[in-house]
Amino acid sequence: MTASFSTSFEVQHPIVLGPFGGLSSIELTAAVSNLGGLGSFGLYGYDAARIAETGAALRDATSRPFALNLWLPLEHEHRAPDAAGEPASFDQALDAVRGYFDELELSQPAPPSSPDSLLPSFEEQWAAVLEVRPAVASFVYGVPSAAVIESARERGIRIVGTATTVDEAVALADGGVDAIVATGFEAAGHRVAFLEPPEASLVGTFALIPQVADAVDVPVIAAGGIADRRGVAAAFVLGATAVQVGTAFLRTRQSAANDAHRHAISATAAHEGVLTRAMSGRLARGAANRAIREIEASGAIAPFPLQNWLTGAFRPEAGRRGRADLQSLWLGQAAPLAVLEDASELFAELAAGLPGAQRA
Repeated sequence: MTASFSTSFEVQHPIVLGPFGGLSSIELTAAVSNLGGLGSFGLYGYDAARIAETGAALRDATSRPFALNLWLPLEHEHRAPDAAGEPASFDQALDAVRGYFDELELSQPAPPSSPDSLLPSFEEQWAAVLEVRPAVASFVYGVPSAAVIESARERGIRIVGTATTVDEAVALADGGVDAIVATGFEAAGHRVAFLEPPEASLVGTFALIPQVADAVDVPVIAAGGIADRRGVAAAFVLGATAVQVGTAFLRTRQSAANDAHRHAISATAAHEGVLTRAMSGRLARGAANRAIREIEASGAIAPFPLQNWLTGAFRPEAGRRGRADLQSLWLGQAAPLAVLEDASELFAELAAGLPGAQRA
């Protein structure tokens, strides 16, 4: 029999905050943990020093369990082809976005020395996470190695993996993770498939959760399309023992999203979101805007992480200026249900859908 998530992870309520790579905030992560759930913080692009600072800030903000999230390096990168069938070069990708730098009065970036220079190594990040000793370490884009899991266990850190298909869930369970986030294609942000290209791994939450629950013997955390008590209740009926919520929390004032992003969440209908590689080079779900349409039309999308680094040279300034047309506006298909602006109010709404609450 699968152990409950709350018992295994020592939280009061089986509600997990989605780890937003680049949009996490100390305030929101701590708020979810302090309310009795599992707050999560995404560490995409963070070096060791910044991870240490983040861990210290979270310790100051909460005494409850929290999770730190890392991207695993993909063994086989699924790259975005241009019109000729090959990934675009830096110069081609820069040509497609050159006008945005001019509009925002920014200097155009020079080519990096190599793709490896764009991000800190996973080894550096993992060593820093071990020093922080969060209650939970969660991962996307693969199965943590046996060495990673062993080093976590030595420090009492629970491991959570993320699956977009049943085969990925089985691989994670066989690899020794303590729980699995089963994320349907409704979810916001990057599609974190790792066994097959993400375009071939688009399974909806309603179909994915019961099949994963039948296939593995560890707690299953449902993600994708959950924004209120109805989604929570449905997830548990389908066999989940916890839920992970992203877009609805991103809509709250405690998140790191800016006003333009929050407006996009409230204004984007379920059918209006898109799956695109335009902003990062990897497939992700968000609101369609001018930048996405123009970059896709150009056919010049560089492979990850080069495309993400290139658009990341203008996106922060676009955010500061409230330019929704030039940002990454990640959101899921349940965005119209994300109506609450306070994290505690949202948490109470989600908790009302838990099995115990329904019986009360």
